[in-house]
Amino acid sequence: MPSVGVSRWTQQRFSSSSAGGIKNIDKLLIANRGEIACRIMQTCQRLGIATVAVFSDADSEALHVDMADQVYNIGSAPKDSYLDGNNLIRIAKEVGAQAIHPGYGFLSENEQFASAVEAAGLTFVGPPSSAIRDMGSKSASKNIMIDAGVRCVPGYHGEDQSTETLMKEAEKITYPVMLKAVLGGGGKGMRIVKNAEDFPKDLEACRTEAMKSFKDDRVLVEKYIENPRHVEIQVFADNHGDVVYLFERDCSVQRRHQKVIEEAPAPGLTPERRKAMGDAACDAARAVGYRGAGTVEFILDNDTGDFYFMEMNTRLQVEHPVTELITKQDLVHWQLKVAQNEPLPLKQEELKIHGHSFEARIYAEDPDNGFLPGTGTLEYLRPPTSLPMSENHVRVDTGVREGDEVSVYYDPMISKLIVWDEDRHTALRRMELALKNYYIGGLTTNIKFLLRLAQHPQFKAGDVHTNFIPQHHDALIFKPTIPPPSIFAIASISSQMLKENAVSEQAEHTADPFSPWSEADSFRYNLPAETRERFTVEGFEGEVVVTSSDDSEGGVVVVQTAEKKTVFRNVAASMNDGLVEVSLNGLTTTSAVVHKADGDIQVILNGEDFTITPESSRFDSATAVAGSLVSPMPGEVVKVEVKVGDHVEAGQLLMVLEAMKMLNEIKAPTTGVVTAIYYNQGQLVNQKGEALINIEVDA
Repeated sequence: MPSVGVSRWTQQRFSSSSAGGIKNIDKLLIANRGEIACRIMQTCQRLGIATVAVFSDADSEALHVDMADQVYNIGSAPKDSYLDGNNLIRIAKEVGAQAIHPGYGFLSENEQFASAVEAAGLTFVGPPSSAIRDMGSKSASKNIMIDAGVRCVPGYHGEDQSTETLMKEAEKITYPVMLKAVLGGGGKGMRIVKNAEDFPKDLEACRTEAMKSFKDDRVLVEKYIENPRHVEIQVFADNHGDVVYLFERDCSVQRRHQKVIEEAPAPGLTPERRKAMGDAACDAARAVGYRGAGTVEFILDNDTGDFYFMEMNTRLQVEHPVTELITKQDLVHWQLKVAQNEPLPLKQEELKIHGHSFEARIYAEDPDNGFLPGTGTLEYLRPPTSLPMSENHVRVDTGVREGDEVSVYYDPMISKLIVWDEDRHTALRRMELALKNYYIGGLTTNIKFLLRLAQHPQFKAGDVHTNFIPQHHDALIFKPTIPPPSIFAIASISSQMLKENAVSEQAEHTADPFSPWSEADSFRYNLPAETRERFTVEGFEGEVVVTSSDDSEGGVVVVQTAEKKTVFRNVAASMNDGLVEVSLNGLTTTSAVVHKADGDIQVILNGEDFTITPESSRFDSATAVAGSLVSPMPGEVVKVEVKVGDHVEAGQLLMVLEAMKMLNEIKAPTTGVVTAIYYNQGQLVNQKGEALINIEVDA
């Protein structure tokens, strides 16, 4: 597996051996943040290209700021600062950068920005603004594709946007249909409509989301393929007439149209189908005079094998690493070559597939609670890159470090975990092992969900499709069960070890550091040392008795829950850098144990995450008065549908909260009268559990 994350101090100058017309890039401004900014910097550092990072006040301590050769503060607004194209261009010229790399998101697919960069005499590391324009409109792009002979899903892409016309077109296409924002992307402004009765409300929701996300509420209507796969082709084009495809990625496993696990190559795709899709993707790129990195997305009908053009993303994709690993190419390096007017590094016949790769997106979110985004401090962070034999098999792309905050202002992605091996089966085993050894403490993540997904028999068999997660929801989503007794034992042992370490440190400064009264081991004269503690784990209570022993057999741990009593013998434990190795009845396990500021203990074992509350630190966490509705997360109130005095019915929409690109509807749990509204539209709810609306329940 090629290494992309190389030393920043390798000063191999990136230059071309080809003749005139080369536009040398010695300094690059990266108009982005987080993981993708860090990823671009890694390649630039290897090539000796100086990098300029921009940052909002909220990002002043971010990793991409530390990695850059030069940094520039762009303002206090967390999001809008990165969207001020004129300011970014001004900074690039001021610092002497010859080019701007937009990354993905923000301004990466903004045709006005791309055009303004070129007009300012700078190089835009991306396609021509005309290609962004043509592919930025779902309706216009499909018309261009049809003219180019690229097959599209049957649908309506017309200018008449009246509800009546759209409904008539949906009837012609036949249900189910898919509504999509014309300028959409990233799963925003999309709705599946199963019948005419649901069409008006789904259309309104689609328009509302489209207007908020893209400032344009136009939609198109397409036939919905009921058993589809999402297969995309990575293409590259230069200024010398060459267009190639670097094979496909299967991104079928999604939730809310957001990709979860991607892989390359696509399982079960024949060489003939691969070539046909690759050729079609290159035709699509040629049709718009493309340049640089692009991804042509297709819907592949699992039942018939037919494929249809869906859209083209005119930027580097989040999931580009899996392509890098199976082709042994650095795609950011390719982007910079093309931006400098060099020819593509390889011809189509020189590109080969090597092995198999998976990428899992690690998010701060709670899959067991509707995938609610999370915020908080990364109190403990140990990626699996130190596993034995991981150097050429496991890669982590990230923009955060231990101690960083996952805030409400940005996408809650912590990292991308990418694995590679010689075949799909072995690569998937690599992914399972890496997920089990990825320790993140301080907030809830989706690692447990990803592990269950990777272990699902149908996923292992390569039977993937876009309905995979809804279809297998019950097998993938956690149901509260009694935690294993070993979790109570590990929590108790680690807690006691921390206490002993703290007391020992204090004892070193006393007159008699060896006194038994300077120990935290529950010393009892002429009796074995013993500690007792009651814990609550995921709502289940248990008492743990730990008895120390001076003989060779080790200690004894007794865990008593309402269901049973478990005795662990031959107990031994050690702690190093937050990892606790515990031997219980001869079985040794390694887990991460995080003791949080609120007194809770977080135990992470084999990908499972348990929150443990000692009785000594238990407290009432209720933050709202009776009858109130509380915020499920921090976020911005984007809509308030009621006013004080309104009588509401159970299930009625009261408020809409936006957090990390997700809209969350707050609905009335019962019938009653609104007596108080604590937040208005546009206000920021700073933390989870804040009271939003109070309802006096009907008698």
